[in-house]
Amino acid sequence: MGSKRALVILATGAEEMETVIPVDVMRRAGIVVTLAGLTGKEPVKCSRDVLLCPDASLEDARKQGPYDVVLLPGGGPGAQNLSESPAVKEVLKEQEGRKGLIAAICAGPTALLAHGIAYGSTVTTHPAMKDKMMNGDHFKYSEARVQKDGHLITSRGPGTSMEFALAVVEELMGAEVAAQVKAPLIMKD
Repeated sequence: MGSKRALVILATGAEEMETVIPVDVMRRAGIVVTLAGLTGKEPVKCSRDVLLCPDASLEDARKQGPYDVVLLPGGGPGAQNLSESPAVKEVLKEQEGRKGLIAAICAGPTALLAHGIAYGSTVTTHPAMKDKMMNGDHFKYSEARVQKDGHLITSRGPGTSMEFALAVVEELMGAEVAAQVKAPLIMKD
């Protein structure tokens, strides 16, 4: 069967927790994660001035595709950069076309809106992004902390990053693996 593979797209201004927690949790589950820098392989300054070092540039990471999940972190400026990127649009269109899993958190789902991805789906976002997401009647909105609809998983913010990451793990690896990963994290039930 081979290992499941994840592509996490890291843009300048991404929210640190929404980037690092999913990468960490997916790697704990045995998923091979590529943290891909939107503009290259150089360190990326995130929303709280933490520098993250990508594994590869998005350009190079795309050549290693397809991936079992494409994950978009939030952070207002980061999501804006994802929304304005033609490369991100191509990656998402390819993923949607092959019915591959797409996961987006906080402001990240606004890139789905910008690129015309998963229209008609039920989504959640950071509360501050709700009006933007609902503009144009392309999505149904949920207040759930993590919302799954078909090949799409969305979530609300830094505080839901663990649940979001575990939902992705459960979708790709099954409930048993998700439970095994969750136990040592000492999460509040």
